[in-house]
Amino acid sequence: MPTVLLLDVSLSMVRPVQISENVEISRKYLAIQGINAFLDCLSVHSRLEFIALAAFSSLYEERCAFTRDYNAIKLELQKLEDHDKTAIESALHGVNQLVLGEWGNNSACQIVLITDGNAGIGPMSLSESFSTLNHRNVSNPFPLPFSFPAKLHVVCIAPPDDPNLMKSKPLYQRLVDMAGYNGSLLIPEGGLSEASVVTMFQKLAEEMYTSFRGTLKCGNLESRIMLSPAPIPYIKVTDFDSQTYVLSELIEVCGFIPISDVGSPMAISRHLILPTNNLGKENVPLSMEIDLTSDDDTTEDGKNPSFCVLLHGALKVENMSALVTVGDNWFGFIYSWADSKKKSNLMLTVLTPGSDAIPWLGDLCHLDSTDNLPPDQIGSFPVRPSEKRSYSQNGVVWIRQSGLQSDIQKILRHARKLPEKTQQFYKELNRLRKAAISLGFLDLLNGLAYIFEQECTQLPGSAHPDCALQLTHAAEVLRKTQNKDIKFVILPLHTNYNSS
Repeated sequence: MPTVLLLDVSLSMVRPVQISENVEISRKYLAIQGINAFLDCLSVHSRLEFIALAAFSSLYEERCAFTRDYNAIKLELQKLEDHDKTAIESALHGVNQLVLGEWGNNSACQIVLITDGNAGIGPMSLSESFSTLNHRNVSNPFPLPFSFPAKLHVVCIAPPDDPNLMKSKPLYQRLVDMAGYNGSLLIPEGGLSEASVVTMFQKLAEEMYTSFRGTLKCGNLESRIMLSPAPIPYIKVTDFDSQTYVLSELIEVCGFIPISDVGSPMAISRHLILPTNNLGKENVPLSMEIDLTSDDDTTEDGKNPSFCVLLHGALKVENMSALVTVGDNWFGFIYSWADSKKKSNLMLTVLTPGSDAIPWLGDLCHLDSTDNLPPDQIGSFPVRPSEKRSYSQNGVVWIRQSGLQSDIQKILRHARKLPEKTQQFYKELNRLRKAAISLGFLDLLNGLAYIFEQECTQLPGSAHPDCALQLTHAAEVLRKTQNKDIKFVILPLHTNYNSS
């Protein structure tokens, strides 16, 4: 899960902290030491996580884009300069744009706000932002909740009895609550010192990125593994109750199926399988990829046989996938996935709970080897449905705005080439109209009619006369209430130009 480290570099962060009689350090120094400890913890347990660094005072500044090179972030921390006063609202606006630009609005993200417990003063303070919360318009919204799923952690570099912190603590807690997703407010335990700050950041890293360690087993062969990212409990909601499924620590191979037979079933999550050290050395870095093209094993672990590597190589060579159980009546598939010509990874796809997660394979509990069946009973995959397959075109998918925009632009491209593209124009128009009615998106039909009318007024003089006639006809039909039946089909207007 991507993480943004948002560090306060206002002048209040330079306030000294008395460590001993002759030793003073700044809160900014403590924050940097804590961030370094946070990155060190991730480099051991979660090296695949993307981290970004941003600094803020009255202005917001992106210092390091999302990267897995944690050393680059550490170097950037040493270059931070001190600026004026704290303005948390503008910083949260900047984080919103940073994540949306890199990951979109569907990817979950972690936001770590590191400050000294001072919520700012004047018109840019956090208390002032909350006081105007109910008097804002669309052009000046409050940045929370974020435009994407996000968990906000506020880390205060201040002792628990600090007057500024005691005043600002309810404001920070309100920020966390507004962000949602059960964020946290962290304060060093036992006073403010380098040791307490480092411990606080290490605990935060452990809570944010709890690694999943389990065992991959096939018969008498097994291997200790780690899944990245760690799987989260799956909640299956029905009409009257809900059931929570937790991934088992024992992932057992049931059999092997060609990848072509598996296809692309619905999955709830995908994870990278990493072999762990069997010697119990928890702090030994893990290899992120399995290189099947290299024969050089310079590490001690590379000289030890690994079932994980054996399975990976076999699946890659045979183009097969392994059906595994990840819980009670819960299945998944392990397969080799290549991200380059030389490197490939062992992946786990977790299916929805139940033995009927892949309809064309039938009940997964009843799968058997073809060696146990007579030749006349051996069928072929995928299992053909009893009803006759429809040859209608694929339905539309509007997960993002760009999907809807591309469908409308496609219709307009055909419209500008009328009457040559009359058949294609009405085919795409009926396809989009049917999808809009199915989703209850009736405003789209009125909007499309308006677009057609505007297109008529902007047609060049060289345009065919039939073009304006067909667009006007389509706009009128889209607006008629009696034509909102999903089975209704818009037909081309019969004109003298297309009568032949």
